[in-house]
Order: sequence, then C-alpha cells, then structure tokens
Amino acid sequence: MTVAVPTEPRAPRQTERAQRRVTAFSWLLLALGTVGFAAFWVLLAVAWDRQCSWMAVLGALDIAWMLRLGGWRPGPRRAGLGLAASALIVLIANWGIAASQYGGMLGFGPLESSTRLGPNFAWTLFQLANSGTDLIWLALAAAVAVVASR
Repeated sequence: MTVAVPTEPRAPRQTERAQRRVTAFSWLLLALGTVGFAAFWVLLAVAWDRQCSWMAVLGALDIAWMLRLGGWRPGPRRAGLGLAASALIVLIANWGIAASQYGGMLGFGPLESSTRLGPNFAWTLFQLANSGTDLIWLALAAAVAVVASR
C-alpha cells in the first residue's frame, strides 16, 4: 500500500493570458493611447490656460493600462515601453500646448503652428511655461510609468 503524499496543485505553465503574443493590435492600442491622451491633455491645458502637468501622472497610468490590455508580458520590457510612451505623451502634449499658445497669437491653427514650431523654440517655450512644480509632476510621472507598467 502506498501513501499518497499531498502535493501542491500544479499551476499551469502559462496562463492563456500570458501566452498571448504582442500583435499589431497591441502596438495600435499603445499608439492610440499615447496620442489620444496627449491630445486630451492639450485640449484641457488650452481650455484652462494652464500647463496641467499633473496629467502626466494620469497619462502614465493610462499607458500602463493600455500595455496590460494589449497583452504585453510583465517585465522590464513592458516597464521600458511604459516609460517611453509616457515620455512621448509629455513631449507631444507640451509641443501641442506651446504650438496652440504660440499659433493663437499669430492667427494660426494648432495643427498649422505645430508644423512651424522648431525644436529650439519649443524647448524655450517649455522652459518658460513649466515651473519647478511642473517638473516634479513630470518626474513623478516617470516613476509611476515604470512601477505601474512592469
């Protein structure tokens, strides 16, 4: 007679969720989440006539959610993508805010002025528009992006 030794239930090697591969849909979801959130941030900042840098933290959380919805596997790659996409949100949003403010004074629309705004002038406007508090929000957003996306 053999004695059955209780063992822990075996977890499946990989769940169905972890087996999903990164597809074109995953990349599309990440791109739409990045550009869509940046557009929302620009609209809010222009409507309120403020930088609204706290939106960077919400953008980082949104990107972490998009990465999970897209089926990206947890780990350093997903954390890096979250950080890169969050940084891209900050870049696009600040470019759009500067272009909207600058273009409005010259009679250009936001899209037209964004094509005329050069990197040096955009950097100057970024430095003039963002205070120390705004930079703290942006740094906090980077930390949130890495932690929430991993």
